[in-house]
Amino acid sequence: MKPLPTVPDNVPRIRSNFWRRVCGFILSISGWELKGRFPNLPKMIVIGAPHSSYWDGVWGVLLKVYHGIDIGIMIKREVVDGPLGVILRPLGAVPIDRSAATNIVDQMKERFRTHERMWLGITPEGTRKKVVHWKSGFLRIAEAANVPLLPLYIDYPSKSFTLGEPFYPTGNQEADMATIRALFRPYIGKHRNTE
Repeated sequence: MKPLPTVPDNVPRIRSNFWRRVCGFILSISGWELKGRFPNLPKMIVIGAPHSSYWDGVWGVLLKVYHGIDIGIMIKREVVDGPLGVILRPLGAVPIDRSAATNIVDQMKERFRTHERMWLGITPEGTRKKVVHWKSGFLRIAEAANVPLLPLYIDYPSKSFTLGEPFYPTGNQEADMATIRALFRPYIGKHRNTE
């Protein structure tokens, strides 16, 4: 069995080697892998796209546990409050009440403020369905909390998630959104790509 991967010192980590090995075994037989390098940063928002299937979450969680990365994943409260909550909460699910969307930025800003190390995962499309416009919440949270964004490209043809380079918001949300979306265009999700 190959050794567990290591990550930089400042990255929030999961310590359970048992579950890391279980996830590594599942990934080895499925063919999914993580490409790229983890930046040695204690706080960051990871944005994953294109998000077109529940399977994105399955592969993403397996990869994050195998690599030992503690990433809180924003997910709608209805999913976490259901039967899957027993599994999702220990895996880092951060329940979001979308009916109180105006307060989410403040909630996440406070969460970043009170944690020494925190990576937060967000799907910028906000849904698995095809969307014309991405939600700007991830940019607003990054600006409010003064943390960078880390693109995570989901690509089903290559069975990979690829880490991009940290992106620091400029304050011009329209320009930042256009730049970020363009980074995701070459990658193909299970049911679609990013336009």
